[in-house]
Amino acid sequence: MTATEPWLPVFGYGGHIKATTQELIVVHGSATRRYALQAVKHLLIVGGHTLHTSAVTNLLKAGAVITFFDIDGTPVGYLYPYGYRPDEAVRTAQELAAPHRFAQPLATAGLQSRLLLLEELHDRSGEDIFYAGELDFLHQVREELAASVTMEELRRLSRLAADMYYEILSRTLPPELGFRRRTIRPYLDPVNAMFSLGYAMLYGNCCVSLVGAHLDPDLGMLHEGAGSLVQDFIEPQKAAMVDRTVLRFARDEISDEDYECSEKRCYLDANLSARLVAALRETIDQSRIDTQVHILRDALLTNAEFHVLYW
Repeated sequence: MTATEPWLPVFGYGGHIKATTQELIVVHGSATRRYALQAVKHLLIVGGHTLHTSAVTNLLKAGAVITFFDIDGTPVGYLYPYGYRPDEAVRTAQELAAPHRFAQPLATAGLQSRLLLLEELHDRSGEDIFYAGELDFLHQVREELAASVTMEELRRLSRLAADMYYEILSRTLPPELGFRRRTIRPYLDPVNAMFSLGYAMLYGNCCVSLVGAHLDPDLGMLHEGAGSLVQDFIEPQKAAMVDRTVLRFARDEISDEDYECSEKRCYLDANLSARLVAALRETIDQSRIDTQVHILRDALLTNAEFHVLYW
């Protein structure tokens, strides 16, 4: 994230955030980043860090907003300078937008990204991971998504394609891991538990960017309910940013000592979780997420073309 961006996230733990009247300074381990204070319009603090009062005072004096998130990326509070008003134009444009205009490319990109990963896995294994007619059916669903005219049909087809995708993924993994499909909590196998950890990280990164851009994370286009816009954004990114890494761990980097499963829940060992988080930090592309948020803002505010970056 460069200092020219209107929002600046600080992720993780252990950072030290301070400021002069001219600069915001973020020290994280041996790395020090400096930003022109006037260029930071919104500081987003995710996780646990040391925040000096100098940073709070100087940012508020400069008219910036500070938003706090827990480590999963859920917003917990804000600091506003006196006289500050959120960018109501963005929220109003989001509320008035026709959901179908955005939901269709989001759903199509979500399926396309998954097809690309499935084809990659098929080519790598040298074996046919598809049952008869499955690949043709998914291609047909992609065409139907592009032609769907109702939100109900978009959501139905999107859920159907996602369910098929995870079932096909299960055939590429060792059967002893017990992964058959994507399930809801509590997770009973280590693969679902790893997917959950990866999606939580991706969710947090997307939510931070959306809030920084004054968008309502609960006002989705394709999904509905709490965090629905975040779910819209992570769906096309899961395959490239999370799934490929989780599958690699499940195939090559996990042993019986890395997890413990009971009838009620599967627990990942702390060392496995730490290694997976480190790998996901390399594959979750914050710059692509931020760019996608800019594309949505432009489409909402200026009626610019909306397209989805997914691979």
